[in-house]
Amino acid sequence: MPIAEISTRIARIPLHTPFVTALRTASHVESVVVTVTDGEGNTGVGEAPQVWRVTGESLAGAQACVDGPLRDAILGADPDDLNALLDRVETAVVGNHGAKAAVDVALHDLAAQRLGVTLARYLGGSETTVATDVTLSAAGTDALVAAATQRVTEGFTVLKIKVGADPAGDIARIKAVRTAVGDEIGLRLDANQGWNAKQAVHIVGRFEDAGLGIEFVEQPTPAHDLDALAYVTARTLTPIMADESVYGVRDLVEVIRRRAADMVNVKLAKCGGIRAARTLFGLARAHDMGTIVGSMMESHIGVAAAASLVAAFGTTAVSDLDAAWWLTAPPLTYAEGRIVLPSGAGLGVTVDIESKAG
Repeated sequence: MPIAEISTRIARIPLHTPFVTALRTASHVESVVVTVTDGEGNTGVGEAPQVWRVTGESLAGAQACVDGPLRDAILGADPDDLNALLDRVETAVVGNHGAKAAVDVALHDLAAQRLGVTLARYLGGSETTVATDVTLSAAGTDALVAAATQRVTEGFTVLKIKVGADPAGDIARIKAVRTAVGDEIGLRLDANQGWNAKQAVHIVGRFEDAGLGIEFVEQPTPAHDLDALAYVTARTLTPIMADESVYGVRDLVEVIRRRAADMVNVKLAKCGGIRAARTLFGLARAHDMGTIVGSMMESHIGVAAAASLVAAFGTTAVSDLDAAWWLTAPPLTYAEGRIVLPSGAGLGVTVDIESKAG
């Protein structure tokens, strides 16, 4: 049965705790939720989160893109002809990666549901849980140590710490966290473009000299400045990860060409969805780059899709999929530092979230 309906609505979901980075403070997830329905009543869902300081895409823009050119591209088509549908989505409009990702995930969800298998199984995997880190918001030393200790108590074994807002104080705070949680807990840092090149080399060098065992440092310098990123990568022993510097294949090719990073963070809303993410994985692995899958500040819909991708393809390091953990009454289960994937067909998630019609 052909695709019979594509609908959108805007969801605004509160967080249980404000999420603070060098770029912004968030108290809610805001997303365009996309539903694709076939003629038999099966539905697939996806989402396009609004993250102004990363993608720059608005709720209104993403909704207009889905309701307009992307809807026109797939309405009435065969939902089982997935690659052809995704070709149409890709060529229907320039950019708009978040909107494309929402439709891409909804189409994958629908295809897996029509076969009665989980999305992870549809993608070729059998894992039912996926390890994740948990992020500690940018904060003062006492608050950061308290949050780190609590997260370890809750079973997380890898902590991602937001830094960059106060370069002079970052070193003291990370030392305090390492002392509090011990050497068995993984620590990784995300500066969200908060340092310049020389600051980054100095600060990362101080971490190395202190023996703090940092797994990697994510996006230490401004996204557009690959020369700065390459400068840091060449002058530090700690692996450097590109995040905001890489959206699609062309970006990753340039990072590889310049040897600007050791690792890449693949996010569905940045690259345009599951199919594009798989291409980035292949390219990174072909050039011996490390990989993780990350999440924006998004709902359980986007996180379940990202976790299903990891369950099928794996990454070289624990992924960053804690976004749904921050939601009030999170619809996904987090247990002992892992996401338990829903057992239902497709994504296996419900869309019972606070929203308003679009």
